[in-house]
Amino acid sequence: MAERPGLVVVKVGSSSLRGPDGLLDRSVVARLGHQLARVRADGSRVVLVSSGAVSAGMGLLGLHHRPRERELLQACAAVGQAELINAYQHVFDDHGLSAAQVLLTQDDFVGRGRYLGARRTLRRLLELETIPVINENDTIAFDELAYGDNDHLAALVASMLHADLLVVLSDVDGVHDAPPGRPGARVIPRIDDPATLDDVLVGGTGSHVGSGGMRTKVDSAQVVTSSGGAVVIANAARPDVVVDAVAGRSVGTLFPARPRASDARRLWIGFALRIRGRVVVDAGAVEALTRRGTSLLPVGVVDVDGDFVAGSCVEITGPDGVAVARGLTTLAAEDLRLIAGRSTTEAREALGAGRIREVVHRDQLFVFPDHRAARGDA
Repeated sequence: MAERPGLVVVKVGSSSLRGPDGLLDRSVVARLGHQLARVRADGSRVVLVSSGAVSAGMGLLGLHHRPRERELLQACAAVGQAELINAYQHVFDDHGLSAAQVLLTQDDFVGRGRYLGARRTLRRLLELETIPVINENDTIAFDELAYGDNDHLAALVASMLHADLLVVLSDVDGVHDAPPGRPGARVIPRIDDPATLDDVLVGGTGSHVGSGGMRTKVDSAQVVTSSGGAVVIANAARPDVVVDAVAGRSVGTLFPARPRASDARRLWIGFALRIRGRVVVDAGAVEALTRRGTSLLPVGVVDVDGDFVAGSCVEITGPDGVAVARGLTTLAAEDLRLIAGRSTTEAREALGAGRIREVVHRDQLFVFPDHRAARGDA
């Protein structure tokens, strides 16, 4: 990064914020908050995406293990969210800064109106010189609690706001070229193309590219770099890690920005949403989707795999099984099976005129570059 980034998004995970007693570790919050204030004082605007509400609530409620019951998880988030934001504000008070709590869900990025509304609000908060502290709205969310640790959310926020840099703080030093515990394992200082990681052996708890932890971080890096920002994955425990990353010093693993910028919402669909099913299309549909940028119509559908509802993210593959796109379907799997291969007129007769439209609208479609899908489900 030749110039100091104008806007920085910092993401910190639950494991980095939770103390050995299960409570929110305020000393960690303090170290991070002071760093953000320094970055802000040096001229960069800052947005923080912070996990920790569930773990903070667990501590306050006397729970020693993460609950499996959804309602109890959501209750922990409700109790812990106030603890989390108060901890940050206590630190920012020392610097004359205000924290602005923002709770988001997947729907805030998929729906166009809510996406634009969230972006306007965040931009206004930055104009008011606050530090937005963003978290998933775990109190009402569903899928987020099941698999998310805010990596994807941070990537979409960074892409939405055209951030120059996303700093992802973890409990490992970066992406390794071998399991971190293995003798000789080293951090990869720079990764220009995340696809090259498919040929690199990396492993270990929390740092295996194929596992939930590092896999989501690498996918998130791909979202941000594809939309024009750089990404650094580094250890939250490293002294002054955020300050050094913003200054361009070597900390962790750097994913440099790519020259071409893509639409954030489509990137979210392509890399961040969980796949609920697959739709096989014929060669003509592949041509229409990838070359002409059209919507997917029922006539091009050959087969449907999975049991999904309308609005789900589905992977679209050609007759050769190669994934060419992902998108949000307007129809449930059972309805799509009923009209697969039929013309629009025939589909109307089968389901009713008011229910037939595109299977996937082009505005809700992400086409993989060179027909190459991201490895693994997000």
